[in-house]
Amino acid sequence: MFTGIIRSLGTIQKIEQEGANYHFTIQSSLSNELKIDESVSHNGVCLTVVSQEADTYTVTAILETLERSNLGKLSVNDSINLERAMLANARLDGHIVQGHVDTTAECISVKEADGSWYYSFRYTPTDELLLVDKGSICINGVSLTVVEPVDDTFSVAIIPFTYEHTTFKTLKVGDTVNLEFDILGKYIAKYAKVYMK
Repeated sequence: MFTGIIRSLGTIQKIEQEGANYHFTIQSSLSNELKIDESVSHNGVCLTVVSQEADTYTVTAILETLERSNLGKLSVNDSINLERAMLANARLDGHIVQGHVDTTAECISVKEADGSWYYSFRYTPTDELLLVDKGSICINGVSLTVVEPVDDTFSVAIIPFTYEHTTFKTLKVGDTVNLEFDILGKYIAKYAKVYMK
């Protein structure tokens, strides 16, 4: 489980394909703290460390993960948002994030607003993927607040610290991002679908 508070940026050093799986070797300031079998969020996707040495480590993404997220679009030297699993005694600074991407979205607008930034996205909504104004959304592993959700679009506001310390500083119109919707909203939607027919 994660909180959507990015702790480090990683750099993709190597991508190896084995069958339908991709092995990503990542360099990061977190690398020497990690252990094999540890869960780490990569652009919001929970992946398991399978090897670690010095300042790099390797994780494996299976076909299901590649098809549901933007990981399959990554290239060597790309940056990636990283977060280690939360501790049970830690502050929940963002919101509850599972590291299970629900879908992807396309960035359709980036607007600078005198020191902050507004990013807008388009996605394919369903009855189970709920967005509410001022509710929580996780974009590429970053816990953010929803602004003006309308039909199949919504926006988020990015403060300077988040802009500088995540991949938002390189995100541009046309890019694909990972979305994880608020788990509480997903449970409510499921309950309503099953029990309130």
